[in-house]
Amino acid sequence: MKTDRIELFSDGVFAIAITLLVLEIKVPEGGSLGLGLLNLWPSYNAYAIGFIVIGAIWINHHAMFEWIVRADQRLLFLNTLQLMFIAFLPFPTAVLAEAFHTGSDLHIATAFYSGTLTIIGVLVNVMWRYAASHRELLDDTISAEQAKAIGRRFLVGPIWYGVATILGFVGLWWLSLILFIGLNAYFLLPHRYQVAS
Repeated sequence: MKTDRIELFSDGVFAIAITLLVLEIKVPEGGSLGLGLLNLWPSYNAYAIGFIVIGAIWINHHAMFEWIVRADQRLLFLNTLQLMFIAFLPFPTAVLAEAFHTGSDLHIATAFYSGTLTIIGVLVNVMWRYAASHRELLDDTISAEQAKAIGRRFLVGPIWYGVATILGFVGLWWLSLILFIGLNAYFLLPHRYQVAS
């Protein structure tokens, strides 16, 4: 089957996930409204991080389906599994925002967030490797060498998100944050999606 419906469904899930992020920012109650809004900075930070992360994953997903032009049942299942974790992302984002607010358990919150991103990265790789091993699913213009090069680029995510998860667990939560922010900046670069000849 063609991938049009997969892409439409996936875009809908991404749109809902990215919209749910803002629902975690609660209107301040009582006291000075201005001060209350300023005190929400941890929620704003978590929202910005979450928005950029989901946006980068969406760009990555979109690029993948420029190369994957046909789908079978297994690819549908793998895509659905990935979308399940993308739809879950607003929860670890809310956990991260709460940790920023309270200043406690930041190592657990960043490890939880990074761990979720690691799982998504692993699923991206599984999906791509499945498609690359079933050449009938890929665009006819992509060579086996190009498919391998794309696969190597996709490996960057789960490896470094895994490192960020470990850093969070050992208490280096600030380094974990820097790492996955840097990773998503990398994923947003245009060269990330160009196929080398």
